[in-house]
Amino acid sequence: MTLDHLSLLATFQDDFLAAVPAADPDARVPACGDWTVRGLVEHLAEVHHWAAGNARGVKGPALGEGPFDLAPHYAAQAALLRETLAELDPGSGCRVLAHPDPLGPGPVRFWHRRQTHETLVHLHDLLAASAGEAAAGLVGAAPEVWADTVDEVVGVLQPRQVGLGRMEPLRHPVALVATDVGGAPLWVLGAPGERADEVAPDVIVAGTAEGLALTLWRRLTPAEAGLTVTGDRADFEAALARAIVP
Repeated sequence: MTLDHLSLLATFQDDFLAAVPAADPDARVPACGDWTVRGLVEHLAEVHHWAAGNARGVKGPALGEGPFDLAPHYAAQAALLRETLAELDPGSGCRVLAHPDPLGPGPVRFWHRRQTHETLVHLHDLLAASAGEAAAGLVGAAPEVWADTVDEVVGVLQPRQVGLGRMEPLRHPVALVATDVGGAPLWVLGAPGERADEVAPDVIVAGTAEGLALTLWRRLTPAEAGLTVTGDRADFEAALARAIVP
């Protein structure tokens, strides 16, 4: 299934913006330490602003220190990002997340996907803050979208964390299986891409694509996500204890 990331990005941004007015700015965001709704909204606005600058290859003006009127502030940066990505050729060159340097050359389409999943995860965070707890099912995204979130963690974000020296390579790769997606796709955390066929993981983690994604992003525990862990559970727990995502 080919995903239209720009369409998904617009949908998730609209849903995020719609949820901001109903959220208490001082409410804690579950599973995110002492982060509040205000910090969450300002963070995603800043990330959109930063990503738009990287896509254009030009650093945008600083947003200032705030405090901001949250809904208009987020709306402006969401629109900036959407307009930027819509105007640029997806195949044109820009700065993208990389390693061993934090940024390197890559195509604009990188930001289509990266910002879709950034917004999706933080939409979950915002809805969890309003609900008072993190749980699966808060965001109405299709399993295939969550599967793409898992794929990005396994293929892009976790290898980059290793490449930047933010975490050690996993000693024992972990197999992940999405049970609610056609064909039950399998990923091997710690052995992305072609290397996935070269390893025999000691542990297999199965569950919904959303459950896998939110567990990798450390928003849910494996138990909260309803995941089934077969094999050495310690391998998976050791992986989750590390900085898998930025």
